[in-house]
Amino acid sequence: MGPPGAGKGTQGELLASRFGIPRYSTGDILRATRRDGSELGREAQGYMDSGELVPDDVILGLMTRVLLSTDAAGGYLLDGFPRTVEQAEGLQDLLEGAEQQLDAVVNLTVGDEEILRRLSSRRMCEECGAIMRPAAGTESCEDCGGHLLTRPDDRPETVRRRLEVYREQTEPVLGWYRESSTVVLDIIGTGDIEQIQERILDGLAS
Repeated sequence: MGPPGAGKGTQGELLASRFGIPRYSTGDILRATRRDGSELGREAQGYMDSGELVPDDVILGLMTRVLLSTDAAGGYLLDGFPRTVEQAEGLQDLLEGAEQQLDAVVNLTVGDEEILRRLSSRRMCEECGAIMRPAAGTESCEDCGGHLLTRPDDRPETVRRRLEVYREQTEPVLGWYRESSTVVLDIIGTGDIEQIQERILDGLAS
C-alpha cells in the first residue's frame, strides 16, 4: 500500500519475483479492462481519468475472479489493493472463504512533493501500454518504439486529486488493518530502489 507514485509497482514486482509468486495490481487489471473496449472498461476509464476511485463492487468482482484462479493457489502479492475499507472487508470475506490470510501489509511512505515529481515525469506508450520515466526529450517507447504520452491520471492537477482521494478513502484502510491482527509495516519509500527493497525485506523478516 501507499499513495499513488510511492513505488508500489516497482517494489511489488521485485518482491513477487523474489518469492516466486504472482503480483496482482488493480491498476494493471483496470488498464487491461479499459483497453478491451467493453462497457466496464469505458466506465473504469472515466473514473481513472478524473482521479477518482473505481467503485468497490467493480474492483471486488475483478479481484475475486483473479484470487480464486489456479495461478493464485500458491500465494500472491496484492499491489494497491484494497483501496477502501469496504474493499478490505470484502477481501477479508474472500480470504476467510478460501481459508487464507494476509501475512503482512507493506505501507510505503512518500511525501507529496516527491510524488508529484515522480508522476509528472512518467510516460505511457500508446502502442504497448508500458509505463516508464524516459530521459528528457525522449518520445519513443524503449520496448516497442511507440509514441510516449502523459497519462491523464498523471497530470499534476489529477495527481493532486488522486492524493486527496487517497487521504479520504485509502488511508483509513491502514487504520482498519492496524486494529486487526494483521501486521502493518511502515517503510520509507524514498532512496534507491534496492535500499527500499532491503527495508521491506528486513521488515518482513522481523
